[in-house]
Amino acid sequence: NGGGMNGTSTMMDFLEEPLPGVGTYEDFNTIDWVREKSRDRDRHREITSRSKESTWALIHSVSDAFSGWLLMLLIGLLAGSLAGLIDISAHWMTDLKEGVCLAGFWFNHEHCCWKSNTTFTDRDKCPEWKSWSELILGHGEGAFAYILNYFMYVIWALLFSLLAVLLVKGFAPYACGSGIPEIKTILSGFIIRGYLGKWTLIIKTITLVLAVSSGLSLGKEGPLVHVACCCGNILCHLFTKYRKNEAKRREVLSAAAAAGVSVAFGAPIGGVLFSLEEVSYYFPLKTLWRSFFAALVAAFTLRSINPFGNSRLVLFYVEFHMPWHLLELVPFILLGIFGGLWGAFFIRSNIAWCRRRKTTKLGKYPVLEVFVVTAITAILAFPNDYTRMSTSELISELFNDCGILDSSKLCEYVNDFNSTKGDDLPDRAAGPGVYTAMWQLALALIMKVFITIFTFGMKVPSGLFIPSMAVGAIAGRLLGVAVEQLAYYHHDWAIFSGWCSQGADCITPGLYAMVGAAACLGGVTRMTVSLVVIMFELTGGLEYIVPLMAAAMTSKWVADAIGREGIYDAHIRLNGYPFLEAKEEFSHKTLAMDVMRPRRNDPPLTVITQDSMTVEDVETIINETTYSGYPVVVSRESQRLVGFVLRRDLIISIENARKKQDGIVSTSIIYFTDHSPPLPPSSPSMLKLRSILDLSPFTVTDQTPMEIVVDIFRKLGLRQCLVTHNGKLLGIITKKDVLKHIAQLANQDPDSILFN
Repeated sequence: NGGGMNGTSTMMDFLEEPLPGVGTYEDFNTIDWVREKSRDRDRHREITSRSKESTWALIHSVSDAFSGWLLMLLIGLLAGSLAGLIDISAHWMTDLKEGVCLAGFWFNHEHCCWKSNTTFTDRDKCPEWKSWSELILGHGEGAFAYILNYFMYVIWALLFSLLAVLLVKGFAPYACGSGIPEIKTILSGFIIRGYLGKWTLIIKTITLVLAVSSGLSLGKEGPLVHVACCCGNILCHLFTKYRKNEAKRREVLSAAAAAGVSVAFGAPIGGVLFSLEEVSYYFPLKTLWRSFFAALVAAFTLRSINPFGNSRLVLFYVEFHMPWHLLELVPFILLGIFGGLWGAFFIRSNIAWCRRRKTTKLGKYPVLEVFVVTAITAILAFPNDYTRMSTSELISELFNDCGILDSSKLCEYVNDFNSTKGDDLPDRAAGPGVYTAMWQLALALIMKVFITIFTFGMKVPSGLFIPSMAVGAIAGRLLGVAVEQLAYYHHDWAIFSGWCSQGADCITPGLYAMVGAAACLGGVTRMTVSLVVIMFELTGGLEYIVPLMAAAMTSKWVADAIGREGIYDAHIRLNGYPFLEAKEEFSHKTLAMDVMRPRRNDPPLTVITQDSMTVEDVETIINETTYSGYPVVVSRESQRLVGFVLRRDLIISIENARKKQDGIVSTSIIYFTDHSPPLPPSSPSMLKLRSILDLSPFTVTDQTPMEIVVDIFRKLGLRQCLVTHNGKLLGIITKKDVLKHIAQLANQDPDSILFN
C-alpha cells in the first residue's frame, strides 16, 4: 500500500478483527455497564444463531449455557475448602498459645481430649493436653507457672500478628482489612487490578489464620467474603464469556460473595440476602439462583472438611426451653438502642482513627502499630477468662442456655432442683460464679468496645462481624442475668405477675445475648433482613425472629439518626472510592449544566473530529490530557456529536496500526466515518477506526435535572454522559463529577474522590 494508491484501496478498517486489549479497561477506572451488557447480548445472539448450523455449534451453545452453573460449583468447592482449611488451622493455632497436645502436636485442645477418660466436668483437663508451664516446669500450679503461661501467650500472639503483617506488607498489600468496602466498589463497576488476584488469595488465606490466632479483636467472617471473591475472579479465567466481559464477571463475584458469607456463618440463605442487600450493584434473577447454589455447595464442602468444628450446620446452635414473652420486647428494644449507639460510636471513632493513621506518621509504621495493638490486647486479655478464649467460643458460651451438666461460671446458680422438669431449670438466685462472671464480662465489654476501634483497619486481615456480635452478646447476657434476677427476687411485681411466678423458668439470658449480638452487628453494618436470616441460620432459633427483627430495626433507626453511613460505606468514602450509593435519595434542584465540564472559565472541551485529524494530532491530545475518553464530533465549528471513543482503545489501535499496517505515518488522517473522499496520489494511507467508536453514547440536555442524571448513573451504571444543547455538544459529566457534586452539596471535601 504505497503512497501513490488512493480511494478505498488505501482505506483499511484495521479493527475488523478485534485487537487484544481493545474494549478493556485501565486500572482504577470504571467499566461501561451498557457497553458490556450490549457485547454480551451480541455474543449470545451469535451463539444462538450458529447453534442451528451444526451439531458442534449446538454443543457449544449448550456448554455456554451450562458454564455458569459449573463455575458456581467450582467456586463453592474452592471457597468451602479454603474456609475449612482456615477454620481448622485457626483453631489449632489459637490453642497453641496456651499449650500443646502430647498425643500429636497437630491436635487442638478439643480434639486432643476426645479419647480421654476424664469426667464431663473435667473434659478440658485431660492428661494428653499440657499447658506450657506443665511442659516446661512439670507443673501448672503457682505464681511462676502462671507467669510462664502468660509470657508464652503474649509471645505467640506477637509472633502470629507480626508474621501476618510482614507477609501482607511484603507480598500482597491488598490482603489487609475485611475487603468488603473494596468488593462493594468493584461490584459497582470499578477496576482495582490485583485486588482479587492469586497472590492476594494466597496471602489473605495464610495471614487470616495468623491474625485470628493472635487473639486480636477481629473475625475471619468478613475476610472470607474477600477470599471467596478471589476464588470467583480467578476461576472466571477458565471461561471465555466471564474472562472477557467485566459485567458478567461481576455477576459471578456477587455469587462468590454469597458463598463467602455462607462459609463464614453456615448461612446459605443469609449469604444470598447479604450479597443482595449489602454488596451487589447488579443482581439479576439468574444470579440469585446461582448464588444460592454456590452458597449451598460452599457450606456443605466446609461441613464435610470440618464436621466437628464451628462449621456445623449452624455456627452457634441454641436450644432455649422457654418461649419469650411480649413484655420482654422492652429489654430487647433497649438492646437495639445500645446496638445503634455502639454502632454509631464505633464508626465515628474508627473512621477518625483511620483518618489520623492516613494523615500522620502513624500510617508509615504498620508493623509497629500491629505490634503495639497486639501486645496491649494480649496483656489485657490473658487475665480474663472471657477475653482469653477465642471470640467465637465466647459468643457460643454467652448464647448457651444453662443446663444441669453445665460447668461454666455463668451457670453457677444456687441449686434448687425440686421443681426441675427434664432439662428445664427454674430461675434461681445467682451464685458466686455468676457474680464473678458478671464483673469479668463487664471488663471484657469495656476492652472489646475500645480495642476493636484500633484493630479494625490495621494492615492485617480483619473482620468486624464477630467482634461486633461479641460486644452485643456480652451486653445482652449482662442484661439478661439482671432481668432474670429481678424476676426471681421481685416476681410479685406487676410486670412479672401472670407469666413469671416463683420457681418458673421464664427468663433466658442466652436469648438476650443472641438479640444483643444481632443489635450490635446491625448498628455497625446497618443490615436488616439479611442480618435476621443470618442470625436464624446461625442459631437455628426460628421462633426468635420477632425479637431479632425488633432489635435489628431499632439499632438501625438509632444509628441512622446519628449517622447515615454503615461501617463499609464510611470506609468507601474514607478511601475515596467512586461508589455511587443506590439507596440514598438525591433531592437537590441542580441541572446538568451546573455539573458538566468544562465550566465557564475552563478551557474548551477536548474533542476529536471525525475526518480531519491526523495520527499526530490525536497522539498529541492523548499525551497532553489524562481523560479516559474523548467525544468525536463532525467538526470543531459545528460541534455535532458523532460518538465517543475510549483513550485506551485509541492508543492500542494506533500502536498496532503503525506496526502492522503499511503506510501509516504521523500525517495519516484518522477516519471515524463509513466512507471517505478519494485521496490525492501523494497522500499517505488513512487509518479507519470507526469500529472502536461508540455510536450511541448516552446524552442528556443541559436543562436535565441532576436528580434524573444521578438516577441514570445509578441504574445504568454509566461511566460518563455527554451534555448537548439543540444537538450540539456542550460538555461531559463523568461518574467522578457526580460524586464530587454530591459531596459538595453534603458539605464534604469534593477532592476526597481520589480515582478517575
